[in-house]
Amino acid sequence: MTADRAVLPQVTRAPCASAVRGAGPRRLGPVMETIVLDIGETLIRDDRYWASWADWLGVPPHTLSALVGAAVAQGRDSADALTLLRPGMDVTEAAHARAAAGRGEHLDESDLYPDVRPALARLRELGVRVVVAGTGTARAGELLRALDLPADLVATSGEWGVAPPDPEFFARVLDASGADPRATLYVGAHPARGLFPAKSSGLRAAHIRRGAAGYWWADHPDVVETADFHVSALTELPGLVEGAGSAEPTEEAPGRTRVRALRAL
Repeated sequence: MTADRAVLPQVTRAPCASAVRGAGPRRLGPVMETIVLDIGETLIRDDRYWASWADWLGVPPHTLSALVGAAVAQGRDSADALTLLRPGMDVTEAAHARAAAGRGEHLDESDLYPDVRPALARLRELGVRVVVAGTGTARAGELLRALDLPADLVATSGEWGVAPPDPEFFARVLDASGADPRATLYVGAHPARGLFPAKSSGLRAAHIRRGAAGYWWADHPDVVETADFHVSALTELPGLVEGAGSAEPTEEAPGRTRVRALRAL
């Protein structure tokens, strides 16, 4: 069965120098002073999160996981899986009900991908400003900061009142970190909610092959073309920083706008 193709908003491509996967970095541009990392399926594994929702809704974890995959494959927000399962459900109200029942959000060290601490610590050693910013509740922000990650700033959309892909979210990131977008690298797995809007906001971007969105979209031509870098682990980031510091300045190419159509099931 073929579903309608998911079409994303127009994105203006900022000047970039793409590193071809497998060819090694070349002409990487100015020194990277700041690295901005998305949260879900970049730093944090989402399996506990979705398993807890499945338990709350009384369905097998595999059922909800399959619906998450379906939403991702259609270019939708993974949270749409909840309303696919329970049409008409108010997800915010349901989350409040879970919290009131003592079954709200939880994060601990086991939720981190194993490469998070070594990668972030090495970036800090290199003098890079590390920013953790992505979609999440204010409570998620508190839980993340309690993990005491090697980061200069940890913030969520719930705390800022604006979420990706809104350009204002990326403007807030740059304003809060004092970063120059040309010397800032965004790292995330979701094209529509991270990679494309980050590039449209003038940042460079790395797509990480991780989580449902990361694996599904990794080889899509729009993602391959748009991302400056493609990584499979956060521990690859320090090498990009060191490579950029010794590379020749990149040649700027005219930006252009086009509709990005991503594959669906």
